Amino acid sequence: MKMIVLIVLFFTTLFTTNPPVASGYKPGDKATDFKLKSVDGKMYSMADYKDAKGFIVVFTCNHCPFAVKYEDRIIYLAKKYESKGYILLAINPNDPEAQPLDSYDLMKVRAKEKGFTFPYLFDEGQKIYPQYGATKTPHVFLLDKNLVVKYIGAIDDNVEDASAVKVKYLENAIAALDKNQTPSPETTKAIGCSIKTKK
Repeated sequence: MKMIVLIVLFFTTLFTTNPPVASGYKPGDKATDFKLKSVDGKMYSMADYKDAKGFIVVFTCNHCPFAVKYEDRIIYLAKKYESKGYILLAINPNDPEAQPLDSYDLMKVRAKEKGFTFPYLFDEGQKIYPQYGATKTPHVFLLDKNLVVKYIGAIDDNVEDASAVKVKYLENAIAALDKNQTPSPETTKAIGCSIKTKK
């Protein structure tokens, strides 16, 4: 009888557990550098920025409505924090075969339309986003100068309205990093579109 109960419990657990969480970095992990092509045709990596105090890595794209709503905020963050030593690198993780609006050529168009002043990189072959554990666009990873992950998640607490933001998660994390403190929170839930992969 006990064996039957154990078998039933085993199969119940097997079919009712949540799907596995995406692997990737956690706060405190050291991130791997990358070398990706930007919309200007040049290759970029974090190693290019010898004097950086840290890096804001934003996984984003052209088509996602959530990403589009954050574009102006991302532009603002790039300008504000570059002068403070933090380099913003935006990465499009989507496969253009799965989502044609996120092709490299259309990335160039979008970057020009919006006047991006930061590298907008293409994760060709989708090799980088799984390492980081990005699941959404947008999804933010704040790294210190040694590429140690300090914060992961959302830019702020209001997708719909930048003027109604109450908590600026990313900016608060950068402020903590500047003071050699641990950001609180270290992680938040990224709100956005799922990353598009080939079937």
